[in-house]
Amino acid sequence: MRRLFWVSVGAGAGIYATHRVKRRVERFARALSPGGVAARAVSTGQGAGERLRLFAADVRTEMRAREEELREAVRMDQAPPGPDGPHPRRVLRARYTIIDDDKDGH
Repeated sequence: MRRLFWVSVGAGAGIYATHRVKRRVERFARALSPGGVAARAVSTGQGAGERLRLFAADVRTEMRAREEELREAVRMDQAPPGPDGPHPRRVLRARYTIIDDDKDGH
C-alpha cells in the first residue's frame, strides 16, 4: 500500500511539473512568434507615444515658468525709461550682469 501511495504521488508531481513546463514553453513560443512580436511592438510604441506626450507637456510647463523668470529678470514687461530719465542700461545674461552704457563705451 505504501508503494502505491508513493507511486501515485510521484506520478501526480510529474504530471503537474510537465503541465507547468508545457504552459511556460507555449507562452514563450507565443511571445516569439511574429504575431507576438508585432503585438509587443505595438504596445511598446503606444507606451512610448504616451511618455513622449507627457514629456512635451512637462517641457512646455517648465518653459513657461523659465520664460516668466527671464521676463522678470530683464523687466521686459515694464515700459522703457523715458529720454529725461536715467541712462538706459543694458542687461546681459538676464539677472546676473548689468552693464551701464557709459562704462563699456557704447
